[in-house]
Amino acid sequence: MTRATDFAITREELLGTDIEPSYSGVLSFVRRKYSRDLTHADVAVTGIPYDLACTNRPGARFGPRAIREQSSAINWGTVPHWGFDPFEELAVVDYGDCGIDSSIPEGIPAEIETHISNIIANDCATLTLGGDHFVTYPILKAYAKKYGKGLSLIHFDAHYDTWNDRAGKIEHGTMFYHAVKDGIIDPTKSVQIGQRTSIEDTLGFNVLDNQWVHNNGAEQVAAKIKQLVGDNLCYLTFDIDCLDPSFAPGTGTPVIGGLSTYQVQRILRGIEGVNVIGMDVVEVAPAYDHGAITALAGASLALDMLCLFARKQDAKK
Repeated sequence: MTRATDFAITREELLGTDIEPSYSGVLSFVRRKYSRDLTHADVAVTGIPYDLACTNRPGARFGPRAIREQSSAINWGTVPHWGFDPFEELAVVDYGDCGIDSSIPEGIPAEIETHISNIIANDCATLTLGGDHFVTYPILKAYAKKYGKGLSLIHFDAHYDTWNDRAGKIEHGTMFYHAVKDGIIDPTKSVQIGQRTSIEDTLGFNVLDNQWVHNNGAEQVAAKIKQLVGDNLCYLTFDIDCLDPSFAPGTGTPVIGGLSTYQVQRILRGIEGVNVIGMDVVEVAPAYDHGAITALAGASLALDMLCLFARKQDAKK
């Protein structure tokens, strides 16, 4: 009997988990079917291999590929501590990557926005694999066009990414400044977690910096997030440098004193029920990784995000 493999291309049903060797086969995110057909899909996983907005070390363009590779090792059905298999409840496809013409960098933001807009126009959410953190800005613009402005942002990061900036710049440390100024996100109903750099103006964001997290614990962080965002529509963005470099060395701008992978997983489980409409994991740069632990963290947290999405307030059942 020949064992079935390559479920990324041979899978027929979108629901369910099929196991194949982690060391072989066509790589998609957690072996989901590669497809641009979103007719029956609840979530599309898509990569944005872009890192031209980096201010320190480049290399996050290789993040989507590295995350997909490590995700093959966590395709076992029930997700620990969530207690269920999200793929039994959500129809998830791997939509592939956003096509980017790096020879015309000024056109890239519009390419990303159009790519995401085409997905969510099908009433399908996105789980995006970056790429540097700038990619979240055009993603948010696409979501705001569909859902309206004033979204809540749940933002895990070592940095604030709200430095004052002039219009038109493409930079991975200022995009949330623009998102606030554009009215896309409401900072008073948003929360930033894990920051350990300095900034003069937080633009009204609620900040639970690294000291707050370490002093109060994951459960209190989760409770505070739920209190702050309430029932508002939420976009969840996770910069892998929110993790301490001991847990995620493979990133462009590491900062010591960060969160552990376990702390973040406890926080994500603790915010079950928030009305999340889209998610991303960004800034995985495998050239600086060791033993692929950063890419593994990115893949594992992305899987947690799918569990969170499956438990949102109005998730399909």
